[in-house]
Amino acid sequence: MPDPIPPQESEDIMRILAVIRENPALTQREISSRLGFSLGKVNYLIRSVIQRGLVKVDNFKTSGNKISYLYKLTPRGIEEKTRTTYLFLKRKMAEYERLEEEIRELRRELEAAEGAAGAGKAREERP
Repeated sequence: MPDPIPPQESEDIMRILAVIRENPALTQREISSRLGFSLGKVNYLIRSVIQRGLVKVDNFKTSGNKISYLYKLTPRGIEEKTRTTYLFLKRKMAEYERLEEEIRELRRELEAAEGAAGAGKAREERP
């Protein structure tokens, strides 16, 4: 059984799997362009998902008499995509909640500072 996907790669793999599921006939160069990844990174990630059994590769001929590849998600690949999407969403929701709390705290600090500044200004204006 392949090693588990390192957390730093899971989001990139999730994105690769989503693109492959959407359009299995894309070239690595096209995937690279769509995701904003280097071609080398796409090549590395595709090799990784193939080795892990998440994607199967088939050859097919194009009209230009060149052989291209068709990437297909395996049932395990679909399962992994779902799992990594769930974990990504869970991580982002926790991050969102932390940011919301931080924003609330900053607003409280700002209101307190404005209140203190207003009270100080009112004392200065008294005769």
